[in-house]
Order: sequence, then structure tokens, then C-alpha cells
Amino acid sequence: MGRTIVIANQKGGVGKTTTAINLSASLAELGQKVLVVDMDPQGNTTSGLGVEKDEKEYTVYELLLGECSIEDCLTESVCENLTVVPSNINLSAAEIELIGTEDKEFILRDAVSSIKNNYDFILIDCPPSLNVLTINAMCTADTVLVPIQCEYYALEGLSQLMHTIELVRERLNPNLEIEGVVFTMYDARTNLSLEVVENVKSNLNQNIYKTIIPRNVRLAEAPSYGLPITKYDARSSGAESYRLLAEEVIHRGEEEW
Repeated sequence: MGRTIVIANQKGGVGKTTTAINLSASLAELGQKVLVVDMDPQGNTTSGLGVEKDEKEYTVYELLLGECSIEDCLTESVCENLTVVPSNINLSAAEIELIGTEDKEFILRDAVSSIKNNYDFILIDCPPSLNVLTINAMCTADTVLVPIQCEYYALEGLSQLMHTIELVRERLNPNLEIEGVVFTMYDARTNLSLEVVENVKSNLNQNIYKTIIPRNVRLAEAPSYGLPITKYDARSSGAESYRLLAEEVIHRGEEEW
């Protein structure tokens, strides 16, 4: 059965979508069968994987409103082994439209359950806020992967996110765990990046991935071409880092690894 990982941080600009795009592409490159569900109305994960977000008849918005099945939404990406449930700006209306809907927190979970066994990994990208979309994602997931930017306020949004995860676990999804924390936008030239890493490690009793994602120009450029970094510049430091992270995710919990 596939592992479902939600990529979440209530703070924007931490490399969440970059991680969703490139971790999923790296897992697929390593031979894993991957589904990406884009729960962010901006649809950047969708377009970053080469899918024309505004041309899709069925997206996660129609899925949440019960206007289509999840099979209707499945869209091939630019990567082999990687399928996308796309999103676009229409999704921003979902919160209002779902008011009064019974069990609205579990719509995505129920939809994904019918195809979960078809994939090794299901990755869900969330908006940078706590709303019905993020809650749906967390109710569907087994674990939460938290990207943290190596900057001064990194810990601030983190405590808030941990509280949210705890609430979801208590009330909606008792099996939800922290997958781990991954540092992004690391700049080896600054002492600040190193201080943030040390600070988080000493303050956080969580799994912290060994792989640290560097600040990398090629990584920033890739989405504008509708390509993950593994296809845009396969030999860049960004591509190598996400491959290493994918290996870590695959082998999570294995002692010898």
C-alpha cells in the first residue's frame, strides 16, 4: 500500500512546492510509482510538473465538490511513473462552497482510498495556510513532511504547524505522524543558515533529514519551464540533493540505512 505524505508548512516561501515537485520527480526517477495531489489553488506544483493547469476539465476542485471521480482527474506529467491530480485558481472557492457539507474534512481521504494501492507514494502539496484544504490533506496522509527555510524566523511557523498536526491527530486522524523536517534554501556562505540548522536540531525532537537542499539558481528556474530539476538540469546540486532526499524518504525507518 502506498505511503501518503503531505508536504506542509503554514509559513509561505519555505520551498514547499519546490519540494513537492522535485521530491516526487526524484522518487519517480528511482522507479517508484508516484501520485501528486496539488491542494494549493495557485497550482504551481501542477504547472511545475508540465501540466497545463487551466486547460484541465477535472481538477481537485471538481473532485472535492463531488462533480467527478479521482480517476477523472488523473493526468500524466512530464515524468515517467508520475501522475498528477491538478489544481488551479478555482480551488480557492472550495472552502466557501463546502460550508455545511457533512464530513468535508474526509472528502480527499475517501477519494484517494480507492486508488492508494496503485502507487508507492502519494504526495500532497498544501496551501501555506490552515484551511479545509490543508485539513483534507492531513486527514488523507500517513505523515507530514515539513520543509523549513534556513532563515531567522524558521522556528516561528514551525511551532504553530506542530500544534495543528497535534489537533488533527487528536480529532480527525489519529495515525498522523511527522515524516520529518527538511532544510531548504541553505546557503553555505552564511553563518545564519548553519545557526538555523543547529537551532532547529536542538529545539526539535523530530526526524530531521540528513539531506539539506541548497539555495540553487537552477532549482529556482526549473518551474518556469514546466520541468522538475531532474529534467531541467539533472547534474545541478539541486537535482542531486532531491535525489538524496528521495533515497532517504524511501528508506525511512530502516535501521541499516
